[in-house]
Amino acid sequence: MSKLLLISSLIAPPNPVIHYVQKIFHKDPFSQIYQPNAFDLSILIPYFTILIILSIYGIHRYYLTWTYLRHRKHAPQPPEGFEKLPRVTIQLPIYNERYVVERLLEATTQIDYPRELLEIQLLDDSTDETTIVASRLVSQYARDGYPVSYLHRDNREGFKAGALEAGLEKATGEFVAIFDADFVPNPDVIRRMLPYFTDPKVGVVQGRWTWLNREYSMLTEVEAIVLDGHFVIEHGGRNFSGRFFNFNGTAGMWRRSAIDDAGGWEHDTLTEDTDLSYRAQLKGWKFIYDPTIECPSELPVEVNAFKSQQARWAKGLTQVARKILPAVWRSKQPLKIKLEATFHLTANCAYPLMVVFSLILLPAMIVRFYQGWFQMLYLDLPLFLASTCSVSSFYMVAQRQLYPKTWMQRIKYMPFLMATGIGLSVMNAKVVLEALFGMQSEFVRTPKYRVEGKEGAWERKKYARKSGWVPYVELGLASYFLFTTLYSFSVEDYLTTPFLMLFLGGYLYMGTLSLLQTPLRRLKNSVPALARSRSISAEI
Repeated sequence: MSKLLLISSLIAPPNPVIHYVQKIFHKDPFSQIYQPNAFDLSILIPYFTILIILSIYGIHRYYLTWTYLRHRKHAPQPPEGFEKLPRVTIQLPIYNERYVVERLLEATTQIDYPRELLEIQLLDDSTDETTIVASRLVSQYARDGYPVSYLHRDNREGFKAGALEAGLEKATGEFVAIFDADFVPNPDVIRRMLPYFTDPKVGVVQGRWTWLNREYSMLTEVEAIVLDGHFVIEHGGRNFSGRFFNFNGTAGMWRRSAIDDAGGWEHDTLTEDTDLSYRAQLKGWKFIYDPTIECPSELPVEVNAFKSQQARWAKGLTQVARKILPAVWRSKQPLKIKLEATFHLTANCAYPLMVVFSLILLPAMIVRFYQGWFQMLYLDLPLFLASTCSVSSFYMVAQRQLYPKTWMQRIKYMPFLMATGIGLSVMNAKVVLEALFGMQSEFVRTPKYRVEGKEGAWERKKYARKSGWVPYVELGLASYFLFTTLYSFSVEDYLTTPFLMLFLGGYLYMGTLSLLQTPLRRLKNSVPALARSRSISAEI
């Protein structure tokens, strides 16, 4: 009750608030002795529990960064290639990819590999005009002598995993490369991956994603930094130090026998690539990550598409954690592998914790303020540093490794990156909880619009994702953090204000962009068109 009364008085100046609490509840906010009551404990226990858990994952980020820096010289070097080149199948799974299927086929047919040893499968589950476009393109390339075949399913059973599985039934290659619709594989990609398979224990070779439209917007810059961190620090740290890592579903190559030995593609999770990766590595197959094999791809330019992509990955990894971690811990793998697999597959559980943390942060600030500044500094500050600063250091190390001459220019995106991660917490918390409770959902594809470089119109194209109810929750939390930020000023708690601004900015950015990005860009693009129309009319 004491804190409820206090909250109602927050708009008062700081000194009257303090005197009010002292008078009613006989507490000295600057006393060295503090006796928390039941309300205080109901706030402080979850507050510190969540902070400690988030700090553990933050410390793990520091550790993974250190592991990468320690082992980066152990990056694999390609051995001598096959004396006799093997047969390779390239699988291109698509679903309603009207705008990028032509680019995908054009790039794939230009891959430098003997045609008589190459098989290209376009695995089409589309339900729109993509089927007409794709089948015509395949027919044209086949007439020109390219080894391309078209496989269309009448249903989406198993989604992408089901399409890959159906393609394998007709595949003739000893090795299987996979490229999603938004990728543009380089001509030398097959010849650069194949030499690693001269080691009969190698089951997968994974390349590094690069970006066709990184500079399109602030959103795509943040997306690129996030994924760069995944490929440089996470993949590099895990693979170079002998731990498990996952095939990313695209821009990589499998040994066909490794897929079969691991049990084949299964579709009970939304990240079938991670599921199969762990099953194969538990079977003893060796995975290779070569960051010098670059595979250009298109980043989502529309925020709802980005959110649906992140939600699919968050839910899928949580599903894989439920499915695979018991087998990992029962296996005879070293403890370092078991621990890293656990951190990897459960990391998205931080999102529900972040939402709860957001809701209790204001009452926790009130309670902590009346415990005194000293306790706030020696308890809260180290936990904040462990849970938040690890994020920026993690991603900036990756940028420095990739772009040693220009990485400093990307420091300006760090606050936006951290705010974006917070803004994703509502959507990702929802899907993580669904995964934990065993709720299944369909594979939601990420729309691609063939936006390259800084230019590209996409606003009036098909496939735009609906925002749903989540943005309204995000805007509600933004309002809550506006009030919390004002409170921090009222009590002169300036140290926490930048931290609160990240929450405010993240929820406000995600909520507003989800609702307004498409209509605003349509309006922006319609203005020049209207001006041109008026100019033509005037000339006439």
